[in-house]
Amino acid sequence: MLNKRLTTPFRSSTEMSKIQRLYNASSSIFSAERGGLNPTFNQIRWLQDLLDAMEPADVGIDGSSDYENKSQDGLIFGQAIAQITYIHIHESDHFSIGVFCFPAGAKIPLHDHPRMVVLSKVLYGSARVKSYDWVTTPKSKPNMSGLAKVVAENQLLQAPCKASVLFPRSGGNIHSFTAVTPCAILDVLAPPYSEELGRPSTYFSDIPIASVPGFAILEKIEMPDDLNVAGAPYVGPELSVDIDFC
Repeated sequence: MLNKRLTTPFRSSTEMSKIQRLYNASSSIFSAERGGLNPTFNQIRWLQDLLDAMEPADVGIDGSSDYENKSQDGLIFGQAIAQITYIHIHESDHFSIGVFCFPAGAKIPLHDHPRMVVLSKVLYGSARVKSYDWVTTPKSKPNMSGLAKVVAENQLLQAPCKASVLFPRSGGNIHSFTAVTPCAILDVLAPPYSEELGRPSTYFSDIPIASVPGFAILEKIEMPDDLNVAGAPYVGPELSVDIDFC
């Protein structure tokens, strides 16, 4: 796969946009040559620090709540979004960067991130998260239904908050989001979803176990009929992308 250079070569570090810094770091950390899915603790902290510094305008979004005086400089006005909307920023074989924008009350149901590292940052607004990890042993095979441990029951993520990270087997790999207020979540997925490569998005229902608090039975379900995600163009700072041979 060949990703062509989209714009001019990288600018000097003093002029580099925050999204460019995030792209550069993700490309360096998640490239096949550098181990891909085995980032070090320091690399994860590097990415979290970059995400922590991100604001809505850094990805082309006006996150303010003042509709009458909304931005006139070409930014997407997040508060006016009426359904879950995904802003695609970049995708390669190794990682993807994008933003989910939610109206208040919108929900993405329980879903997993097979063999992925995922970093998320709430850019504006607030959302509640429920998350699980599978209960496994070294001899266990990947489950589509089975016993899972609660990682977060009803965690509130409210901007400005620190970036979160989940791993293939820990951190709440199976999670749901419910928007409390209009909000936007910036995601870095490494690697991205791929049906062909055995990384599909799978949805689940959960059945709490009354006799064993903190655990539930998860069962695979079809993608809910009422889950509709619109697309919106990325209008943030231009991104300069390295030529990547995959």
